[in-house]
Amino acid sequence: MKFDKVTVLGVGLIGASFALAIRKEGLCRHIAGTGRSEQNLAKARDLGIIDSYNLDPSASCIDSELIFLSTPVGTFEDLIKKCSTSFRKGAIVTDAGSVKGSLVYKIEGLLPSHVRYIGGHPIAGSDRSGIDSSNAGLFRDALCIITPTEKSDAEALQVVTDMWKSLGSKVLQMEPETHDRVYGAVSHLPHVIAFMLMNTVHDIDPSYLEFSGQGFKDLTRIASSSPELWRDICLLNKENLVPMLSLFQKHLELFRKYLNDSDSLSIEREFAEARKLRDGIGQN
Repeated sequence: MKFDKVTVLGVGLIGASFALAIRKEGLCRHIAGTGRSEQNLAKARDLGIIDSYNLDPSASCIDSELIFLSTPVGTFEDLIKKCSTSFRKGAIVTDAGSVKGSLVYKIEGLLPSHVRYIGGHPIAGSDRSGIDSSNAGLFRDALCIITPTEKSDAEALQVVTDMWKSLGSKVLQMEPETHDRVYGAVSHLPHVIAFMLMNTVHDIDPSYLEFSGQGFKDLTRIASSSPELWRDICLLNKENLVPMLSLFQKHLELFRKYLNDSDSLSIEREFAEARKLRDGIGQN
């Protein structure tokens, strides 16, 4: 499996790391990039991350066999609409979006019949963004979720699966709706909590943040993530996120009751159960 031309729509941390990875593995002859900042794209070209760039995403996609979407998920539909007439016959579109669900079906509906789409979500990244944080090994030993539907082309599914395996990822398939429930719980909810925890401590007293220890820094590391990116993720997965936030609030209210009642046994029980669950991650 080798592509003559790949287009990366969004040359940030994920897009640049993807370009570096497929180049390192010899999977592509030419990598084209597009994005909002010509300065960033020129830097990516000069660093050898991409071979060429165009500020017009449609022009960048001409003759590409593989198109990789790595912009904020809220931009996916507009990008597909802009680029669909430029996609060559048989081209494969895939992505790194953290939300699937209804978005997968919308993209399928927007694409011409001669273009194949396979949804993807590499579980890799950083709280930092931009090409300066990119690296070719970002996806190695990482999980990558593929979300095919009944309309998915079998050959395209195999190509995308093999590609991620070539980059060192462990590939699993999920239904788009299942993906959003799972990652709503283990990714989207924790990000919201980290963002809101930072704002809460600030509201208590901004000066307290200067006394942060490693525990607080570890817990809130993901609050350094892109606000634009996470805005789109939360809005597109609000169907799952809203009830999950309600359940989290229920746990907080229960804990507040234990504190008000000085119920030390219940507090310790809650902590012990959480510790047991945390220690069990990855043990199965």
